[in-house]
Amino acid sequence: MWPRDLLAMMAAREQLKKKAYRAWFIVALIAAVWALATVLPAILPHVSETITGSSFFRFFGYICHQMPERSFHIGVHQFGVCSRCFGVYFGVAAGVLAYPLWRNVDEIEPLPRIWLFASIIPMGIDWSMGMLGIWENNHLSRFVTGLILGVGCSTYIVPAVVEITFNLSQSRRSAK
Repeated sequence: MWPRDLLAMMAAREQLKKKAYRAWFIVALIAAVWALATVLPAILPHVSETITGSSFFRFFGYICHQMPERSFHIGVHQFGVCSRCFGVYFGVAAGVLAYPLWRNVDEIEPLPRIWLFASIIPMGIDWSMGMLGIWENNHLSRFVTGLILGVGCSTYIVPAVVEITFNLSQSRRSAK
């Protein structure tokens, strides 16, 4: 291999790494904003008397049951989602933000799927034991099991988005 070819390969590799980090940053930003948005219905009324979180609360009502007895509150104001959904969203945000600490962002090979299924098991146990009357789950158990699933999902979301970014950049390059 000629030195010029080696330099070109190294430059291309650096470009891919930059694109991977850009994609990771965008996913991290979206996940963090989403997790924060779930808390806004409980925070906004404390910030101003004229600002309410009702539109956020209404929006999250389409994706969560929002049962007050299963939701976190700040004072008398309820989060936009239940404690389990909040755990999932917070887990995705935390997992995406922590992803570069334990794995290369430009690594697109996902972990074996068994780990994704394993992250669902604690939630299934918590839910089924509650349904069978063996154990009464609470805010903490719902939040923690959601958190486990959220972190598990994040380890698949980042490589998928990075791979999509790589594929889109290659298709644009080949179209030119």
